[in-house]
Amino acid sequence: MMHVPNNESTIELSQTPFDPNRLNLQPGGASPSTKFKRPKLDRLLANDLLWNKIFVILCVIAVSLDPLFFYIPFINEKNKCLGMDKKLKNVTLVLRLLTDLIFVVHIIHQIRQAIKSVNSRGMENPSWESKAVAVARKLSWRSIVTDILAVLPIPQVLLVHVFFKMTGYRYLYKRKVLTFFLLAQYLPRIYRFLLSSNNLPQTGIWTKGVFYFVLYILASHVLGAFWYFFSIQRETSCWYRTFRKHNMTDLSTFYCDDSATPRNITSFLDKFCPINVPENTTRPFDFGIFLDSLRSGNAASLDFPGKLFYSFWWGLRNLSNFGTNLTTSTYVWENIFAILISIIGLLLFLYLIGNVQTFMQLATTRSEDIRQKIKMKERQIEEWMVKNDLPEDLKKEIKKNVKQKLKENKDADLENLFSILPWYTKKPLKRFLFMNTLRTVPMLKEMDEKVLKMICDYLRPVTYDENSFVVRTGDLLDRMIFITEGFIWTYVGGDQNRHGGGSSSGSQSSSMPTNMLKKGQFYGEELLYRQSSPSQLPISPQTVKCHTKVEAFVLMAKDWTSIVSKCRSLLPNNMNHGNNNNNNNNNNMNVTHYGQPLLRGFKSSTASTPGVRYFEPAMRPN
Repeated sequence: MMHVPNNESTIELSQTPFDPNRLNLQPGGASPSTKFKRPKLDRLLANDLLWNKIFVILCVIAVSLDPLFFYIPFINEKNKCLGMDKKLKNVTLVLRLLTDLIFVVHIIHQIRQAIKSVNSRGMENPSWESKAVAVARKLSWRSIVTDILAVLPIPQVLLVHVFFKMTGYRYLYKRKVLTFFLLAQYLPRIYRFLLSSNNLPQTGIWTKGVFYFVLYILASHVLGAFWYFFSIQRETSCWYRTFRKHNMTDLSTFYCDDSATPRNITSFLDKFCPINVPENTTRPFDFGIFLDSLRSGNAASLDFPGKLFYSFWWGLRNLSNFGTNLTTSTYVWENIFAILISIIGLLLFLYLIGNVQTFMQLATTRSEDIRQKIKMKERQIEEWMVKNDLPEDLKKEIKKNVKQKLKENKDADLENLFSILPWYTKKPLKRFLFMNTLRTVPMLKEMDEKVLKMICDYLRPVTYDENSFVVRTGDLLDRMIFITEGFIWTYVGGDQNRHGGGSSSGSQSSSMPTNMLKKGQFYGEELLYRQSSPSQLPISPQTVKCHTKVEAFVLMAKDWTSIVSKCRSLLPNNMNHGNNNNNNNNNNMNVTHYGQPLLRGFKSSTASTPGVRYFEPAMRPN
């Protein structure tokens, strides 16, 4: 342990700015791995996309909680007064406070983003006035103003305090003004929700469908709460009109806890504002669409879950049938409310059904495209099988695997047939396609059939792009290539500059002899003479370049080494000595077999350049 002297302390001051990421604590303190971590909220706000998604969800929750304020008042039918559900009031105020904090955080987030954007511009010696102007220009004032309007405590003040204390000559007029502000305050919270949802990236058709379905359910919940609140207002309107008609001006308020208001008026109000009347009897006061809430006892209930779901069911039912079953009175505002229900229901229905119809059209189009794609690919595969004269058992096996693959994944890539076939189908298919081709290779002509089958099993499908190089002159030749589709150019030299060489004379020919390899031909037999180790590879005597897109199968050097190690006893004697012979003939790349040239072609006019070799195998009889 390090000992620190007590007689003297030395403090060193550094002019380097403090960086917590470079903090290196000494022994006796915290661990050197300790880092200053940003608060979780700060890290969350730094991710704009994640914060927008979370904020949209929180906006939905806020919009769904706001209607709870309308369930606070209830009708005390026994005493004919207006009561307050104090437990619900306390819960709603706490929930509203929490949702308001979310909007405040969003306001701070927008200001913070604007400040970061201004700071990133690197203003030279800005004054606080110019910086404030730059931040103000960066802010989205529409969003800021919407958030500020959304957090105004209008329902907390108007519904909890003002609503229960209104009285006087202009009571109905005051209540209309109160209702207007309640509805107006609800609009910025809905608009904030829609505004935030538009900032999200494009989503799938299912997500949009769920979004409009949530809007439909949310609208039913909000309209049900309005209906409950308006039904209470409608009954209190009847009370007020009755008092005014009979010159009863000694009432203070309709609030049950108001001790100054007499409560011996129950029979009087039952006579002029009756809720239950016999059939075919004219009502003294028409409650219109709000009669159901009053007659069912929903407006007089303190059972919050019961009146919440009853009101929600009323909103969902009438929103679904566009309000066609509503029987209204002649009261203007009641009819406006019914019209609003019809319009909202129609718009949401059109959005929802239109979204479903769009999904069905896209699904049908996509299904047809997939069907056409499958049909075209199956036709191409059928033509390929006929062209290669595959036996019937292989055809059936391939068709079975293709259909099974398309059943599992309709977007499966069928460009490379071998990529979707199982190993037990690939093996006989490769043997059928390449056994005769392998026998045309001079070195493999007399090879045991077991060795040829193993070579077929090791062949790997590859694809080369147009104008790409398979191998260049002087490169290590690590594969033997068998062409199944496309054309390949082979030529001598042309790459000296790449190896540091160049033309020493301006008289060098501007053209060079080339040869084209096509389907059924191959290149790279030199690889077969290197049996001992894949690290001992021959040098390519020519450059091989793809003229078109080329599909081929390759035998890799390491695979050939593995084959030789497993089948050494089956190889001809001259192949067992092929490696030594190749070393002895290192300066002469024209390898011979039984005294005959292995490759038919031409030799380069440059003595130092190996001769070009290409193979043209005999065609397999049909």
